[in-house]
Amino acid sequence: MRYRPEFPLDLGAVLAPHGRGKGDPCQRRESGVTWLTGNTPDGPGTLAVRRFADGEVEAQAWGPGAGRLLDGLPALLGARDDDRGFVAHHEVVADARHRMPGLRLGASGRVWDALVPAVLEQKVTGFEARRSWRELCRWFGAKAPGPAPAGLRVPPSPRAVLSIADWEWHRAGVDLRRRRALIFAAQVAHRLAGASELGGAEGRSLLRKVPGIGGWTAAEVAQRAWGDPDAVSFGDYHIPAVVGHALVGEALDDAGLAEVLAPYAPQRQRAVRYLLEAGFRRPRFGPRLPVRDYRAM
Repeated sequence: MRYRPEFPLDLGAVLAPHGRGKGDPCQRRESGVTWLTGNTPDGPGTLAVRRFADGEVEAQAWGPGAGRLLDGLPALLGARDDDRGFVAHHEVVADARHRMPGLRLGASGRVWDALVPAVLEQKVTGFEARRSWRELCRWFGAKAPGPAPAGLRVPPSPRAVLSIADWEWHRAGVDLRRRRALIFAAQVAHRLAGASELGGAEGRSLLRKVPGIGGWTAAEVAQRAWGDPDAVSFGDYHIPAVVGHALVGEALDDAGLAEVLAPYAPQRQRAVRYLLEAGFRRPRFGPRLPVRDYRAM
């Protein structure tokens, strides 16, 4: 499949939120090709995407879900993203927007695939969450269809999650609270898929009906599944400090974050993305979350 976007496209920046670090078993970049996997209503699939110098994008897909993945490519790359009406109220946001015209909010359309790693990231360090994600994908995710790079896996399906025994959750370092949230979500995964069609606050509200899915998790899913431009991850350990230092020179709490981002509604998350992609990070001082190993508990 060949696709020529009618907008500037920074492929790496658009796809970055859908990956979970360099060791993500479900997304990899090799020799200019980004490989992604996913669960679809038709089954698992693998998608390979390459962008050429002239701006054209080439994509190939394999597996039962190949057709769905190819059909969803434009939305994944941000074709449905609408940044009209966005106004940069801070110089740093305006500068980032000027320097990154190809940054768009892509929509995978796959609520479940975004939900699993988001739940694993609840109240733990990134190191812990990514370790659990890698192990669950390796043990319970399907092998990526097609000529995918070695080790590439499809995220565990709802059925696979429901098959995981207690001792296997423990071995993956997932505590009781997070495993319960994933089990509850797996039991109603077919209903949660509709959140992407609802979009916005209504879609996030549907996700929050699941025990263990709060505002932070719903926002993380919304950002990826339907490219929600207003879904800010309130309750995040890093975001208030990143945004605060970038915009007002000091760390904020959630109330302060809501106040400083208020002028950007209904595109508050877009402002956050510009700051993150511009390289703003949480200052390296002060307390850090301790790394816990639930496998030893």
